[in-house]
Parts: sequence; structure tokens; C-alpha cells
Amino acid sequence: MDQVTEMYGTNVFNEQTMRERLPKETFRELEKTIQDGKPLNIKIANAVAHAMKVWAIEKGATHFTHWFQPMTGVTAEKHDSFINPQDDGTVIMEFSGKELIKGEPDASSFPNGGLRATFEARGYTAWDPTSYAFIKGKVLCIPTAFCSYTGFALDKKTPLLRSMAAINKQALRILRLFGNEDVQSVKTTLGPEQEYFLIDKKYYEQRKDLIYTGRTLFGAPAPKSQEMEDHYFGTIKSRVQDFMNDLNEELWKLGISAKTEHNEVAPAQHELAPVFSTTNIAVDHNQLTMEIIQRTAKKHDLVALLHEKPFEGINGSGKHNNWSISTDTGMNLLEPGDTPYENAQFLLFLTAIIKAVDEHQDLLRLAVATAGNDHRLGANEAPPAIISIFLGDELTQILEAIENDTPYAGQGKERMEIGADVLPKFTKDATDRNRTSPFAFTGNKFEFRMPGSALSVAQPNIMINTVIADVLDEFADVLENADNFQLALHDLIQQTLKDHKRIIFNGNGYDDSWVEEAQRRGLLNLKTTVDALPYSILPQNIELFERQGVLMKDEIVSRYEIMMEEYTKILNIEALTMTDMTSKQILPAVAKFEKKLAETAALKKSLSAAMPAAYETQTLETIAAFADEAFQALKDLETKIEELHAIDDFELTGAFVRDVIIPAMDALRAPCDTLEMLTDTNDWPFPTYGKLLFGII
Repeated sequence: MDQVTEMYGTNVFNEQTMRERLPKETFRELEKTIQDGKPLNIKIANAVAHAMKVWAIEKGATHFTHWFQPMTGVTAEKHDSFINPQDDGTVIMEFSGKELIKGEPDASSFPNGGLRATFEARGYTAWDPTSYAFIKGKVLCIPTAFCSYTGFALDKKTPLLRSMAAINKQALRILRLFGNEDVQSVKTTLGPEQEYFLIDKKYYEQRKDLIYTGRTLFGAPAPKSQEMEDHYFGTIKSRVQDFMNDLNEELWKLGISAKTEHNEVAPAQHELAPVFSTTNIAVDHNQLTMEIIQRTAKKHDLVALLHEKPFEGINGSGKHNNWSISTDTGMNLLEPGDTPYENAQFLLFLTAIIKAVDEHQDLLRLAVATAGNDHRLGANEAPPAIISIFLGDELTQILEAIENDTPYAGQGKERMEIGADVLPKFTKDATDRNRTSPFAFTGNKFEFRMPGSALSVAQPNIMINTVIADVLDEFADVLENADNFQLALHDLIQQTLKDHKRIIFNGNGYDDSWVEEAQRRGLLNLKTTVDALPYSILPQNIELFERQGVLMKDEIVSRYEIMMEEYTKILNIEALTMTDMTSKQILPAVAKFEKKLAETAALKKSLSAAMPAAYETQTLETIAAFADEAFQALKDLETKIEELHAIDDFELTGAFVRDVIIPAMDALRAPCDTLEMLTDTNDWPFPTYGKLLFGII
């Protein structure tokens, strides 16, 4: 354990390192910037940059980079060396405060949704001092925000930080009403669980679909899948354990608190979970975690698949977004307290979340809308595309008693009143968990289970923070102007529960009856990305984001365009990959096997007219029929791809992909998967599901 504690955070320019290396006055000024958001003057920035450079060089770093998160969904970095050539032919190592604070990547080369023309290249990265700098390889990485020359956010971090500021502002207003004067800041916290698949590298390299798209576009079921449920929490194979050990070390060096590791439900599927941290830091850490999972896997001749649904017919991978909200004094605002005022405060925040989730189902759904996640949502490993909240029986009964002014069974026959003994001590494990719920209360946090494994968790947390901040804003306006705070508080909570109780559902989200019930309740069921994304540009949603200062109208519209185009591009690549694999690999392999069957049947007949050849002839007839079906489906898909490329409107292309391209892809896959089951394994051109899922020994 001493070795782990000594290793932890060694590659991070964290608070301990800053205390050791910065002058006291410099550290105090930097601390004010980190905690209070105060501007950092260039003198302090130069001192920090110098200490950071010396530390990084001692660690073997030769370059620095502004590490940022553009709208590609992954991270970006441009490396600059510390060297500064001198007149005498030597170099010195320099790094200034200006270089620390600001960088200038090309803004037009990243997705920008029309905010920048191709010839308008200038963009800026700005240091985020609340997220520690770190060393990756030989590069000092400085977490930054990314914006255009005109000031528009071109990344996922900027609106995330804005959303955190919004919820901080509104939550403080609420806390002041309850007499919490010592609280100076409120931060949301996050613990994102990360699921992934591991497969043998040699099999990955033989599959164009995995290389180009991250998922299998073809594949018949293996004789065994996940039906035995023997992989979940099973003994970890030694090769995988070696990978996990190395992964943990790499993460710990970067101050990423990897805590839990285990086998998941599907064969070859695994999960890693960290300890909670402040949301923007947790987002940075999760982006790093995904990168390091993939990089570490290669060292073990493995490949990590982060796609939401890499294999048809078995569980996909998600990223459970465990969200909570806490004060700088250590109070978790989703932890029911022991006193009446703590109970009332908890109930108000809980009620605000219920209202926010109900009113903004569309924003939460589109926050997790991707082409990959469309395959996963609604299947038996993920929540449905319908947003609902799970609270558990006990808390639901308490809220019902408040709503109806009726006695709560757990408290005898006393009337439930806000500000009195309204809430008994509520234990974390009072009720069972509900793995089918998209948004589940789990004791002192909410678990948003809808994000896919490859998604940047910045996106869902921007939405969660913003919609809750807006409701807290509304609540604060009501309560600040109330003549009788206790009465106004009671009425506000009670009326809100009456208006928004439809969003609370403690049942089985996988059951078909829930779809019908949700429709009766008036809940949205946005099944695909194309269905969900247009909600982002509704006038009321644009007004919401502008009101809370999280996104401007142009930024919202640009993100809508970027996400819709990304959806189309992903499916276009998948369709092209399918046509390539079918025409160059599958049909030639089938024809080769057909030839073998025909030659064998002919040979038997030449030896004896009475010699049986039923297997060859019947199999040949069956394969020929499916090969013809596959060929016709191939031609149909190729035609539809040409039609797609002729459309120049991004909204129309999205709808065309959903309604035309995907059904055509399904029509091609079906006969090809059947052909795989009929064709000699030695002739099939790429590894099967059996090898991919059970190939690590």
C-alpha cells in the first residue's frame, strides 16, 4: 500500500506539489483563482509557469500542450517543446505565463457548426486552473477551455464550467433562505462508471468493421453468449488482470482514483469505477481514463472497445453518471438530515430535481443521443429512451403524504408538514435499486444510467446542472418574496409534487407495459438521435440556456448541426464499410465455398451416380439463395448511399439515414450473418463472435 500512496498523483501538478514549489504569496493568489474564480495576473502566471516547467522537466517532459475537449467527443492536443534557441547554437528551456494561460489552435479545423468559416482559423485555448496540469508521456498537459476568435465556445468544457457556475449561484440563494450563511460555494460532484470490452488484438486487426467503426457490422451469434450469466463478477482472467493492474497504476499516477474493477455481464466486458470528484475534474479524468484504457490494452496485445454496442445480441456498454451536489462545508445536499430544517432543505432540492427532469425530459434525452447509443437504449442492458425517476418505495410514500397532506405510515398518524418532523431519518438502503431506471435516486445521489460508454460525460452534466439551476432560480424567486417562508415552502413543494409526479416511476422500465403507461402520462419517447436532437433548438430551450448563461443561441444551433452531422457521418462510414466487406470479403468467400461444394458434388456423381450428395447439393442451394439475397441487398444499399450523398441538408440527411440507410444495412446484415453459419469456418474471411468474445485465454 505504501507503494500505491507514493505513486498516487506523482504525475500531477496538484495542490501538494504547488505548495512545495510555489512561493507562499503566489500559491495564495492561485488558490483564490481556483476557489473563487478571481483573475490571475501575469506576474503570478509567470511564477506558476516557471515552477510547472521545472517540475515537468524533472519528470522527463520535453513538451507542453493545451489539452482540450473539442466537439469531436475526444480530446485534442498540440505539442510545443520548451526549447528556445540561443545565438550561440545552444537552447534554453522556457515556458511563460502567457503560454500557460493561452494557446491558439486552428478553430476552423474542429467541428464548429458554422461558427467559423474555413478561412477564419483563429481560436483560443484558455487554462482551467481548477483542473490540475499533468504529465502524459513526455508532455506537460494543461487542461483548457476552447473558444473561437469571436468568443463562442467550441468545446464541451466551457459550457460545463458555465453550468457549474449557474447551479452554484442558484443553490446559494436557496441555502441562504435556510440560514446557511457559512457556505461560500456549491459544486456538483460526479463519479462516472466506465464499461468497455477487451478483445485479442490479432482478431481486431482482421475486422474492417472494428477498425473503421468500433463495432461489428456483421456477426452470427456464438453457440454461447451471456445466457449463463457466468461472466458477471466472475474470476478475472490473468491476462485481463495484468492489464487492469497496469491500468490502475497509470491512472493512479495521474491522480485518477480508480476504485472498482470487475467483469460485467457480457463475455469480454468489464467495468472500472472511480471515487467521486468535482464534476469538471471528473469529466477530465474520464476522458483520460478512456484514452489510457485503450493505450494500456495495446501493451497487452489487446484492444479495448468503447463503442456502446460493439456486438449484436449481447449487452452494450454504458457509463453510469453518478451525480450529486455538495457545499464547500462538506454538506451533501442530497443527503437527508436529522433535523427538520435539513429535512425541508433536502426536500426542496429533491423537488427541484423532480420538476427539472420532468420539464426537461427532452434535454436529458438528447444529452445522450448518439448513433451508437441508439443501439443500446431500450435493450435489456440499458434504460429505455423514456425519461423517468426512481425514488424507491419509502421516499415515494413520504412525497405522496406531503402531496396529499395525509399521515405517513412510518411516522404514525401525524400530519406531514414541511419544517416540522416531515421526514424521518432516511437510510441510504431503505429500498432496492432499479437498474431499469434512467434517473435513479441511490441514497445521496442520482444515477443517470443513459449515457453510452464512449460519450463525454460533459454533455449530460451540462444538461443536468442547467435544468436544475433554472428550477432553483424559479424556487428562489418565489421563496425570497414570500411573506411566510414556512407556508410558502410547504405550498411550493406540495404543488410541485402534484404537477410533476408523472415522472416518478419505480417499476420495470424494460416491460412493454411501461411504454404504454408512459404514453398515457404524456412522457416523451424519443427513440433515436434524429428524434431527439431537434428539441435542442426549441425557443424555450434556447431561452433556458441563455437565461442561465450556459450557452448562447449561436452556440446551441451550432451544436445541433454538429451532432446531427456526426450522426450522419458515423452511419455513412458504417454503410460504406458494410458494402466494402460484403463485396470484397463475404461474397468472394461464399463463392469459394460454393465452388468447393459444387466440385465435391460433381466428383461424387462422377464416381457413382448412386453416391449420396445431399449435404453438398442442399447446402449449395441454400447458400446460393442467401448469397443472391445478400448481393441484391448490397446493390440496394449502394444505391441508397448514393442518394444520401446527393442530399446537402444536414437535417434531411439525418432523417434519410434513420429511415432509409439503417433499414438497408439491416437488410444486408441478415443474409450475411446466415451465410456465416453455413460457410466453412476456414473460408469465412474474418473472426467470428466466438473468437472475439471468448478469444482471451
